[in-house]
Amino acid sequence: MDQRRTTRSTVVSAAMDAAAEAVLQRSSEVEDGTPHVQGYAFEEEETDYNKLLESMVRSGFQATALGRAMDEVNRMLDWRLEHDVNDDGGANGDEKEVHGHLVRTKIFLGFTSNLISSGVRESILYLVKNRMVDVLVTTAGGVEEDFIKCMAKTYLGDFSLKGKDLREKGMNRIGNLIVPNDNYCKFEDWFVPILDQLLVEQEREGVTWTPSKIIHRLGKEIDCTESVYYWCYKNNIPVYCPALTDGSMGDMIYFHAFKNPGLQIDIVGDIVAMNNEAVYAKPRKTGIIILGGGLPKHHICNANLMRNGADFAVFVNTAQEFDGSDSGARPDEAVSWGKIRADASPVKVCCDATIAFPLIVAQTFKKRFK
Repeated sequence: MDQRRTTRSTVVSAAMDAAAEAVLQRSSEVEDGTPHVQGYAFEEEETDYNKLLESMVRSGFQATALGRAMDEVNRMLDWRLEHDVNDDGGANGDEKEVHGHLVRTKIFLGFTSNLISSGVRESILYLVKNRMVDVLVTTAGGVEEDFIKCMAKTYLGDFSLKGKDLREKGMNRIGNLIVPNDNYCKFEDWFVPILDQLLVEQEREGVTWTPSKIIHRLGKEIDCTESVYYWCYKNNIPVYCPALTDGSMGDMIYFHAFKNPGLQIDIVGDIVAMNNEAVYAKPRKTGIIILGGGLPKHHICNANLMRNGADFAVFVNTAQEFDGSDSGARPDEAVSWGKIRADASPVKVCCDATIAFPLIVAQTFKKRFK
């Protein structure tokens, strides 16, 4: 009996030793310089919002991704060609004589239509008004919703509002935003006469209209300083929208084709112009900031493929990668296609852009504004 107890005691002791060894396994040394987790401490009497935002990068999870995105945008804004000038005066072999202080990163900004419907519109407006970005890419809704807001208000609602009830009241829901149908009627009254004029200029003057040329013209016609595309027109910032017909404008172009047929819109001209924005950006570096996914994300990334990839990249969206969609794809997938350079440090923030983008602007573009 005593021997059995001794044997059992030995077995238990060995099991406990093994368990303790598994639980209390010693750590290897942490490399010097490895950041440690530390969030913002609300100890001061007044909250320092600058320090609060700076603390994001060390807070973990998506706060760290947001902090890294701010750093990446700042790197876009920091770069000047003079930094890459070789000893012989050339810029990576592209030019022999350069004026580095004039040559900065060419920034592509892409966004989905819901962000113009939301308050992110004002962040985008700030950037184009002050010439802080160089190329915009969006969807049809991302164009028309800007003009519609110049004519009537978009309202806050709720995600749970019933579609049947809203339909009966002539109200359209975009997430938790409400757009009265009359807003689109006002837009139609403004837009259709411009279509008539575009057709006249096509037939009499031989003008070839592309989506970007039409958006430029609409920016001129709106004559409203609250419009994103008014400032794109004023500052000559190109706006590309290959899916111009995928929205209310498409409906109106459709009906216009019956009443006053003949208007032609050339998408070939715009794919050439859009890709050339990247191809002929050299010797500049390119940076891409893409809010949401879909068409704007793919169009910007694909254009940068033509120059062997963007040098800086920030994605902000909530899409997942597991279904193979381009919307949810992480930046490293774009690296595999040559759309982002292999030596870049791209960042994806898995967050609603209505939260993330104004904070990014506050910590980057706004701080650099002169």
